[in-house]
Amino acid sequence: MQTFWVAGGIASVIVACFSIALNLRKRFTVVTVEGTSMEPTLSPGDRVVVKRRAIDRIESGDIVVLPPPPTHNSYESLDGSAWNIKRAAAVPGDPVPAGIPGADGLTEVPAGSLVVFGDNPDSIDSRHRGLFPADRMLGVATRRLGGPAL
Repeated sequence: MQTFWVAGGIASVIVACFSIALNLRKRFTVVTVEGTSMEPTLSPGDRVVVKRRAIDRIESGDIVVLPPPPTHNSYESLDGSAWNIKRAAAVPGDPVPAGIPGADGLTEVPAGSLVVFGDNPDSIDSRHRGLFPADRMLGVATRRLGGPAL
């Protein structure tokens, strides 16, 4: 009888740990930085923790992981990757910075869109590609693995 309780107790702990891990996976993920658009803040090969967050909780200055704007009617970037990591320069309701392609006549960033800039001046970002869609945004990079908060 006692052996059954111990086995049942261990199974309960395993199920609880698995449930916690799944819940954390829904809230956090880890991505590896490719490319130099966020240098010097992030370098190629850096691994960052991304917290899933709705667009209404994004602030200017946050480092976001999101899909690139459509290119030839698809969400694939020019280099074939599925995600971009950039700094939010303007969020919905903020004034649209000057020189953003396709934003002519807009006075503020519309709902569901972000203006994003890479920290590297050579970054391909909203200065070249216009507004970025936030409807499929992965989240906000919160820290570099093994490093300080971003």
